[in-house]
Amino acid sequence: MSQSLTERPIVVKIGGSTLGGNDTSLQDLVALHRAGRPIVIVHGGGNVISNWMQRQNLAPNFVNGLRVTDAPSLEIVVAVLGGLVNKELTGLMQQLGGPTIGISGTDGCLLQARVANPELGYVGEIVAVDPAPVNGILSAGFIPMISPIAVDVTPGSDHAGQPLNVNGDTSAGALAHALRAERIIFLTDVAGVMDNGGRVIPRLNAGGASALRDSGVARGGMLPKLAACLDALADGAVPSAHIIDGRQPDALMKCVNGDPIGTRITP
Repeated sequence: MSQSLTERPIVVKIGGSTLGGNDTSLQDLVALHRAGRPIVIVHGGGNVISNWMQRQNLAPNFVNGLRVTDAPSLEIVVAVLGGLVNKELTGLMQQLGGPTIGISGTDGCLLQARVANPELGYVGEIVAVDPAPVNGILSAGFIPMISPIAVDVTPGSDHAGQPLNVNGDTSAGALAHALRAERIIFLTDVAGVMDNGGRVIPRLNAGGASALRDSGVARGGMLPKLAACLDALADGAVPSAHIIDGRQPDALMKCVNGDPIGTRITP
């Protein structure tokens, strides 16, 4: 059944570290879709990529939460994110009753990027988003399941037209901004954004989030999440961003229903 695009979608970023145990994220996503809420999912898969890299005797390497990606690593990233993880998640969603179409950011030039830092290798910085493929999937009544692979659009580059690895959080933030989403929700394996004392900060504005990022209080994988929140919220495109513990039962549904959970970031 087709859906109207008059309602702004909810963009949800899910990661492999939050799927399992008491997690109900996929069930919550299906329930939201059945309730008529347009849902857009961006998935990660960093742990699976690292496992496959180690099988090939390639050592995972990260700088500020971003994976350094040389040519052999890129092949694994594309195969794992665009193939294995994307299709497994798509199948699971459909088994739960959620009609889902799995695509990558290269499809329809959804995510367009360039190599921003040669030291990171084939890691893309998103320069443009064309939401038309996602809107088409939504209007047909399906849930888009998107892997964070972008197409290189650098003019004159030998790698132009080829895939680039883009952080899943970064991809979700850029996509939410382009879609002018109702909100963006990051399902993580921590309770939220922490202060210096390890306590969850329930509410932040964009200035506070920037200060946490710049001061060094936020580190590692939280850095791209905060940057993605700020990207989504820029120019008032998205009203709120949420970083919550996706391992907890009903976490996603509680967040959508307005329960105080995790960290809520507003412009």
